[in-house]
Amino acid sequence: MTQTRVVIVDDHPMVAEGIQSILESYDDINVTATLSNGREVVDHLKAHTADVVLMDLNMPDIGGLAATEMVLETRPETRILILSMHDSPEYISTALQHGARGYVLKDVPTEEIKTAIDTVMTGERYLCTGAKYSLEPQNDDAKDQLTSREQTVLLQLAQGKSNKEVASELNISVRTVETHRKNIKSKLGISSTAGLTRYAMEHGLLQGPGIGY
Repeated sequence: MTQTRVVIVDDHPMVAEGIQSILESYDDINVTATLSNGREVVDHLKAHTADVVLMDLNMPDIGGLAATEMVLETRPETRILILSMHDSPEYISTALQHGARGYVLKDVPTEEIKTAIDTVMTGERYLCTGAKYSLEPQNDDAKDQLTSREQTVLLQLAQGKSNKEVASELNISVRTVETHRKNIKSKLGISSTAGLTRYAMEHGLLQGPGIGY
């Protein structure tokens, strides 16, 4: 079996170790290094090769975007897969312009990271659902897909409330809130809470007395 050689670059050790643990459960993945910043990965790849580099964006010394460019200058065959908490269109489009082959948000299901690696290894680009949504023109009629209750739950979530707080506010069970949340994300094609907040802002759901931006 041919193994995909993966290097993980993230300045948060717990994040890097968690991703490594997940990926090492697959027989066709070999995590060859976990590094903490862009300078380390640039230096590492001067002496070693990697098929895929999972790259965080905000890191000390050299950040992910600069590191992506520097790696691809010397190792153009390397697939850079951005793994970030940022889901703004600016971050995603800039990363792709710098040569990244994919963009995955850190809150995706763990198995999606493996899917992303497999996809970029075939030569294709991979964007998780939240990243795709951020880059696509927004459908002004999408709000109409949500029921009245779902819009109410979305408003509460967009204000930063937890499932438990929303349940208390609306006098419903936490399980019901979780179901609404799942349906909202599915209908709107949004995978992250930050994406839900931005959607609510863009569609005027956060406008109202005492609710600010």
